[in-house]
Parts: sequence; C-alpha cells; structure tokens
Amino acid sequence: MYPFYALISRLKYIDRWALMRNSERENVMEHSYMVAVLAHALGVIRRDVFNKPCSPEALAARALFHDAPEIITGDMPTPVKYHDGNMIRAYREIEKGAVRTLVGALPEDMQGEYDSLLSGESELVKAADKLSAYIKCLEELKCGNDEFKSAADSTLSKLRAMGIPETDYFLDNFIGAFSLTLDELKL
Repeated sequence: MYPFYALISRLKYIDRWALMRNSERENVMEHSYMVAVLAHALGVIRRDVFNKPCSPEALAARALFHDAPEIITGDMPTPVKYHDGNMIRAYREIEKGAVRTLVGALPEDMQGEYDSLLSGESELVKAADKLSAYIKCLEELKCGNDEFKSAADSTLSKLRAMGIPETDYFLDNFIGAFSLTLDELKL
C-alpha cells in the first residue's frame, strides 16, 4: 500500500496565513488549485501572447504539487521562512527531505515523474504563487481587512520586480477584476 495520494489529500488541513487575521480562511489545497490556474494562464500568455515555447499543462501540473512538501513541514510563515540566509538554507534542506519522503510513498516506477514535479523549479510557477498571494490580499482588502494592506503592497512590488513579462501582462489585464463584486464583473 502506497500512501502518496492519501498524503496529498491532507493539503486541505493545512491553513495558510497563520500569522494574519483572515476574513476567509485559505488552505494549501485551495491555494494550490489557484496557483495551477494562474500558472496555466501565465503559460498560455507566454505561448500565445509572446509566442514563446511553453507547455501550460506542464506548468499547471507542477503548480498543483508546488506546496506538497508542506504536508510534512507545515506552512512556514513568510517572515519566518525568509528571516535570514541560514533559515532559508535550513528550510530548503527540510523541504528536500520532505520531497524524498513523499516520492518514497510511491511505487518505484512512478517516482521519477513525481520527483520531477516536486523538485523542479519554474519561474512561472513562482510567479503564479506570488500572484495567488496577491489575489488573497486583494480579497481580504475587499472584505475590509486592512491587515493585508502591507502584504498587498509588498507582494505587488515583488511581482513587478520579478521582471517577468507574462506576470506584468496578467497584472495589467486581469488583476483589476479581482477587486470587483459579482455584479460588477458583468457576467
């Protein structure tokens, strides 16, 4: 018996934004879905708007698993995770161990695929992860939760500083709609 998928299903029990007062709780499974949607969108923008080779489907798959190690590590708050270089290096080693544990929870002939998904890096998935955080901030601000104001400003600055054309395109063309009500979206 292999527990990999049972472990993945537990992402729904890991809350995000633990140090902040939330109007709406968000768990890692919900976050991972949104990151997959956004990574796919950034991939489509790269491929269809900027005419660069890209597989949006591969980005979406990688994004679905980008926080899977948190099943073992929990969701480390950003101020702690990125406190200093020593903490960053230590956490990366812990994440690598978590990936090894998760991959080991699969039959050997499936491990290569998931090792690649869990270990690989992608600038567009990282951007999608930041976009998801920014969207969460906008949603909280829309609910009147000013606790997310500083996080929103900081996250937007980091997104712009990434210098990724696909992210800038998304911000310029889509992000404004996240501040609208359902009636304002004019379905």
